[in-house]
Amino acid sequence: MVAQRELSEAEVDRVFHALATSTRRDILRRTIEREQSVSTLASEYEMSFAAVQKHVAVLEAANLIVKRAEGRERLVRANPEMIARARALLARYEELWRSRIARLDDLLAETPAPTTDRTPTDTTSTDTDDPRTEEGV
Repeated sequence: MVAQRELSEAEVDRVFHALATSTRRDILRRTIEREQSVSTLASEYEMSFAAVQKHVAVLEAANLIVKRAEGRERLVRANPEMIARARALLARYEELWRSRIARLDDLLAETPAPTTDRTPTDTTSTDTDDPRTEEGV
């Protein structure tokens, strides 16, 4: 197995930007299933061919797909290496959050420190403080 290097900050930004819209995620899904021409992809969406080409260009800039020429057609397929690298990045984020949640669970599960049994100070006056109870009143 080839060792994967970590994604640079610029690569992470491009990947997340590319996956930020449902159309691009759908194009990526379709090209994971099988290689397709840009025209075939464009026929699946209610947008212009040029708009689909722009989505493909964003995915290609993120290296999530690879485009090649075959005659007059441009064929697009998913890039499994970059998808694996993006998946590894997300797995690291998931592990980070799982460990934080586990630590929070541990903190919440700890029994609170015992408190001393103190009765609150009574601020009301007692019978002896009441001047009406003094002798001669």
